Amino acid sequence: MTERVLTLQELNRTLLERQLLLRRHSTRVTGAVERVAGLQAQWANSPYVALWSRLEGFERGQLTRAIKRRALVEATLMRMTLHLVTPRDYVAFAAVFRDDRIDRCTRELAKHAPDLDATAVAQRALTAVGDRAAQRSDYFHAVGEDPSTPPGDMRRWMFWIALQTHGGLVHVPPSGLWGYYGSPTYVSARSWLRGLPSVNGDPRVHLVRRYLAAFGPASTADLKSWSNARGLRPALDALEPELRHYRDEKGRLLLDLRSAKVVDGDVAAPVRLLPKWDASILGYAPPERERILPEKFRKTVIKKNGDIAQTVLVDGFVAAIWNVVKGDVKVEPLRRLTREERTAVEDERERLVAFLAD
Repeated sequence: MTERVLTLQELNRTLLERQLLLRRHSTRVTGAVERVAGLQAQWANSPYVALWSRLEGFERGQLTRAIKRRALVEATLMRMTLHLVTPRDYVAFAAVFRDDRIDRCTRELAKHAPDLDATAVAQRALTAVGDRAAQRSDYFHAVGEDPSTPPGDMRRWMFWIALQTHGGLVHVPPSGLWGYYGSPTYVSARSWLRGLPSVNGDPRVHLVRRYLAAFGPASTADLKSWSNARGLRPALDALEPELRHYRDEKGRLLLDLRSAKVVDGDVAAPVRLLPKWDASILGYAPPERERILPEKFRKTVIKKNGDIAQTVLVDGFVAAIWNVVKGDVKVEPLRRLTREERTAVEDERERLVAFLAD
């Protein structure tokens, strides 16, 4: 059977719909975070701006309360980067990455620090610190390790990954709250969540299903780029009865959930201002980010160090970047905007200024 070919416009509008960017939604913060498969959280303010762009009447206190009451948890997950997810997603996602990360630590330390038994030392550190909230340096000092990590120092870096993974460490307030720039504070997820919620079935199937619901139709390369997880083929095979196949205009095979809908490419897309590292840009392998990020703007938006600029969507695609300068939001167009587009951007910019100043 020949797969339906989806146009770039259809893929763009479908992504915007899945990422809650075609219109602002009246839904709970936790439900929105699950629908978009988690929010990137390297910068504490990013999840707040991401939800402001997606939810009707969103106020910063809504997210702060959800984090404080443990309805959302911040942890190192996809691509070894910080994400804000629900407890149920945390348990499934962390299980997917656990074995891979422990294996990587073991291999790297065998090459760079064969004298260090990371598993044993990590367990000693976790036992010494216990369930109290602590910073990275506290765990290192507990076992006589130097917490500083000079560039290229694989010993300390791999030890820290092993310690986080074995301990199931998550960030706890004030880490992750609006405006926080200090050193992160950690505690075990089991302690913070007062026990871990159960996840039915294979965690890898849960991760793939969550990804496709938030970013599909997408390729297996997209899934790998977003997650940086290995061994997902059995999960895809298990999900096959639930999947529908498409092609993009370049012939790439795209997978999606049968229950999910493709949005018509003619649907109007509003102006949206997105935060640093917004998931809508990071959800795909580089060749397929064109469904939201025109290739000619890629090097401006995605820096060599992996930094992702704050962007402005106009007619569904990145058309400008923005920054806060002395309390004001400054927009820098990447292409010529029409008068109507400039007016729409200005309206949204003013709304963001009010949100940031609230």
